[in-house]
Amino acid sequence: MTDIARLKSALDGIRIEDNPAIVKQKSRDFFWYSPILKRELDHVTADLVLSPKDEAEVIRVLRTCYEMEVPVTPRGTGTGNYGQAMPLAGGVVLSLADFNGLKSVSRGRAVAEPGAVLANIDRETRKGEQELRLHPSTWATASIAGFIAGGSGGIGSINWGGLRDIGNVLRLRVVTMEENPRVLELTGWELHKVMHAYGTNGIITEVEIPLDAAYDWVDVIVGADDYMRAVAIADHLANRDGLLFKEIATVAAPVPHDYFLRHQKFIRRDQSVILLMVAPHAMDPLMALLGREKGEVLYRSDTASAEEKKGLPPVYELAWNHTTLRGLRVDPTITYLQTLHRSPGHRDSVRRMTEMFGDEVPGHLEFIRFDGNVCAAGLPIVRYTGDERLNEIIRIHEDNGVPVFNPHRYTLEEGGMKQTDEVQLAFKREADPKGLLNPGKMIAWENPDFDWKTSKTYLFPGLQPAAE
Repeated sequence: MTDIARLKSALDGIRIEDNPAIVKQKSRDFFWYSPILKRELDHVTADLVLSPKDEAEVIRVLRTCYEMEVPVTPRGTGTGNYGQAMPLAGGVVLSLADFNGLKSVSRGRAVAEPGAVLANIDRETRKGEQELRLHPSTWATASIAGFIAGGSGGIGSINWGGLRDIGNVLRLRVVTMEENPRVLELTGWELHKVMHAYGTNGIITEVEIPLDAAYDWVDVIVGADDYMRAVAIADHLANRDGLLFKEIATVAAPVPHDYFLRHQKFIRRDQSVILLMVAPHAMDPLMALLGREKGEVLYRSDTASAEEKKGLPPVYELAWNHTTLRGLRVDPTITYLQTLHRSPGHRDSVRRMTEMFGDEVPGHLEFIRFDGNVCAAGLPIVRYTGDERLNEIIRIHEDNGVPVFNPHRYTLEEGGMKQTDEVQLAFKREADPKGLLNPGKMIAWENPDFDWKTSKTYLFPGLQPAAE
C-alpha cells in the first residue's frame, strides 16, 4: 500500500494530482477498443499522478519511488490502445505532458522532450520546410516519447518502414529506476532496448529524430467496386518508385460509407476505397495511372471546393486506428485485429482472408515497407460476437500464415511475436532491478516460466480478482 502522505511530502514542489476522478481518467488509455481489455482493465487506477517538468524532477520521482517501492507507470497523452499506459499495480502515473519542449531543429533532425506533441513538433519544423518521417493517426494529440515507447509505425511507413527500422530514431536519453538513477544516451542498436517497451525498463527524457522534406500533402480517396480490386490498385501504387506518397490504405465496403460520416457524401455504400496522401508534384502522374487502372477518384483535397472541404478530417484520420475509432462511434459492438500479410504473397494472403470471413471481418490494410519490401499491415474490423469466436478468428489467421499482433492483450509479448525480447529483458534487469516500472506488461519479467505452448492468456496477478 502506497504511503500517499509520505510520497507527497517527499515530492513537494512537483505537480501532483490526487483527485480520484482525475487520477482515474489519467490512468486510462484507449484500452476500450477491445471488449476483452475493457472488461479486464476498466477498474484500473493509480494512487497519484505526478507531472514532472524536466529531467531533474523525473530523477527525483524515480529515486523517491524506488526507495518507497512505489510502482511507476509512464504516460504521454494516453492515445495507445492496449492498456500500455495503465497502472496495473496502482502506484504513480508519471505524466510527461508538462515536459514538452522542442529543444532544437536543424537540417534533417530535431531534438524534443518526451511530452512534446507530434503536431507541435511538425508545426515548428515546417517553418524550415521539414516534417516528421512517421506519425500515428493521433498526430494532433500524441506525444513523441509515447509514440516511440508504444507505437510501431504509422503515416509515412510506406516510405520509411517502422519506428524500429534503424535510422528512424537517432538517439534517446533514458533515466533508470535505481537507488541512484542513471541517465543513459542510447544510439544505434542500443535503441531497441527501450523502443516499443511500454516504459517497462526506463523513462525517456529526450528524443532525437530525423526529419524529411515537408509537403502540402493532397488527400485523395479512390473508389473501387470490389475490395480486391482496391487492394490490387493500392499495391500497384505502392510499388511505383516515381510517385511519392505518405499514406496508402484500403478499406472494404461498407465500412467507408457507414463509418466515415463526414466523407459519406462522396462514397457509395458498395464502394471500397483507397486512402492516399500524395505529394503535389505526384498528382498528375497519379491521375494518369488511376485512369489506366480505372480507379474512380471520389475526392481530392486540392480541387475540392471550400464548401466540400468544410468539416472534413484529414485522410490520415480515416486510416490506421482512426478507422476503428470512427467505427466504434457508429457501432460500439465492433472491435479489430492487427495482422501482417508478408511480401511477396501478401495479395494472395489478403484474398484468402477476405473470402474466408467476408463481412464478419471487413478488410482494412495499411501498405508499408517491411524489411525493405512493400507489404500490407492489416487492421481489419471485427464484428465481435464473443471471445470464443474472436479467438477462433485469430487462430484461423495464424493457421493460414497471417501473424496476429493481438490488440486484446496488454503485455508486450502477447501483442507482439509471442516470445521474450531478451534484449529488453536484460536491460530491465539492469535499469529496473525492483521491477517497479510499468508492472505487469512484460511477461518475461513477471513470470519467466510462462508456458507459451498452452495458448493461455497471461493475467497479471494483481488483476485476477477483478477479472475473474
